[in-house]
Amino acid sequence: MSVLLSILAVGIALYLILYYNVIRGSRCTSSVTLKGKTAIVTGSNTGIGKATALDLAKRGARVILACRCKQKAEAAVYDIRRESGSNEVVFMHLDLGSLKSVRSFAETFLKTERRLDLLINNAGMLGPGYTEDGFGMVFGVNHLGHFLLTCLLLDRLKECGPSRVVNVSALLHRLGSVDFALLGTHKDLVSGQSTWHNFRAYCHSKLCNVLFTRELANRLEGTSVTTYSLHPGVIHTEFGRNLKLWQRLFLEPISKLFFMDAERGAQTTLHCALQEGIEPLSGRYFSSCALQEVGAKGRDDALARKLWEVSERLSNLS
Repeated sequence: MSVLLSILAVGIALYLILYYNVIRGSRCTSSVTLKGKTAIVTGSNTGIGKATALDLAKRGARVILACRCKQKAEAAVYDIRRESGSNEVVFMHLDLGSLKSVRSFAETFLKTERRLDLLINNAGMLGPGYTEDGFGMVFGVNHLGHFLLTCLLLDRLKECGPSRVVNVSALLHRLGSVDFALLGTHKDLVSGQSTWHNFRAYCHSKLCNVLFTRELANRLEGTSVTTYSLHPGVIHTEFGRNLKLWQRLFLEPISKLFFMDAERGAQTTLHCALQEGIEPLSGRYFSSCALQEVGAKGRDDALARKLWEVSERLSNLS
């Protein structure tokens, strides 16, 4: 019995060390207020997107929840208004899996909203399927939809500068690659829909986020708009809702023990959106509220430029 108790005590001690030094993560320390500013947060009806929107609302920003599911988004609007005490929180429909929806959102936003100071491309997914336009769902939602959205809103961001674009990527970008030949033949970065293919597609899409941020920063040089990509940490959210039941049941207890909650997971996003003095670091990548180096492919300017040009063509921008 004493041996078992000792093992249990050691296990608890190791978990606490891991929790306070790794899992808990760093916090955004900015005290910036956002009265009179407007922010868009995609995928903000749950998880770190909702936590990000809540923090921005508490700081006085007008926050647009850009989401696909009206019922969940309206519930999130209610929650955020109640917790923040602000009525400047509204829902606008956006389905990143439909380029038509992205264009409709941008058109409506530009007609109805006077300002745009923060664009936070937070929405992301992992799972099978195809977009309305025939692209792999992960590539379409995680990269192409956000690419088109950002491009359509760039002029408003420039008008309201200093402004920022924040792209939520992931550490798994280091395992990603971009196969343009496959993209041309399959409209996707993978050739199948298996669990392994879905995982690979996610890694590839997160590399696209890093490359998009890098090229966007190059194109915005000399303007008052800056952009950043980030790894939010490993978060316990509804992110894996598109996974199979057995996969969710397997991951649920692990995520509750070892993953950050949504509020903690939003901290690096908030750091990139709010921290003063990081403007010279436009195009760079952050984790745990600090500058981090990206993988080698994420530093390839030629690859970033080509991805931009291909994305323009695929989204009918060029």
